[in-house]
Amino acid sequence: MNIDGYTRTCGLIGSPVEHTMSPAIHNTLAEAMGQNLVYVPFHVQAGHVKEAVEGAYALNLLGCNVTVPYKSEVIPYLKAIDPLAERIGAVNTLVRAEGGFKGYNTDMPGLIRALESDGVKIAGEKVLILGAGGVARAVAVMLSEMAEEIIILNRTVENARKIADEVNSCAGRKLAGAMYTGDWRQLPKEERYLAIQATNVGMFPKVDESVIDESDFYKRIHTGYDLVFNPAKTRFMQMTEDAGGRAYNGLKMLLYQGVIAYELWVGRTVTGELEECAYRAMKQAMNIGD
Repeated sequence: MNIDGYTRTCGLIGSPVEHTMSPAIHNTLAEAMGQNLVYVPFHVQAGHVKEAVEGAYALNLLGCNVTVPYKSEVIPYLKAIDPLAERIGAVNTLVRAEGGFKGYNTDMPGLIRALESDGVKIAGEKVLILGAGGVARAVAVMLSEMAEEIIILNRTVENARKIADEVNSCAGRKLAGAMYTGDWRQLPKEERYLAIQATNVGMFPKVDESVIDESDFYKRIHTGYDLVFNPAKTRFMQMTEDAGGRAYNGLKMLLYQGVIAYELWVGRTVTGELEECAYRAMKQAMNIGD
């Protein structure tokens, strides 16, 4: 593309940002849609989030993505926040508005679209969530409107219980429960679950690790979805497949959260053909074959 005085800029705020796949998504979409827009990563040091948000607005950036560790820290510096992002408590997309940025969460809608694209249903499902960090909380909140039951497994069960209590309070019923990871054998043997791996365990370079390493656990899973996308097949995924289940990584979630963000920035719909184009660009950037 040709960069000139009319080029609009979007970017990524986070730390670190050096290994992000987001430029492959957004620059591919901009080129394919014939838009004079460029997307670049911005490494923001701790303690400078306020200046980063205000500076991005002052520099006339069209919008930004926000990645770890600033998805919650960025919220006080926004002009407005979308109801879903407010409920989840995390923002990953800033959209330019009058007087400041409005914050959205496209991660969780991206997860739903990724699951649906792979034929994974959520309505009426019994769901296991591994982990009790910010991502696990967001997943639990998002799935609470569709799932029949949610069980959060974590090494520190108190953290899992906090999320479960919050989900139950919002739902107005006993929907979510908490369990110590090592107590997974207490799960009903006859049940088969949709499992969401919401920790960074198994992420490159620690590719030989998994939250639960006993093969019998994976016999309880009919579908495993790992939010990790590097490596393309995690140990969690491999053990799920070895036990006879389906398994997917988080690459499509990354794609769809980016697509939704791009649509918010430019006010245009990204077609399925363009989504595939961006998906191929991501895989090429990661040296992942079809």
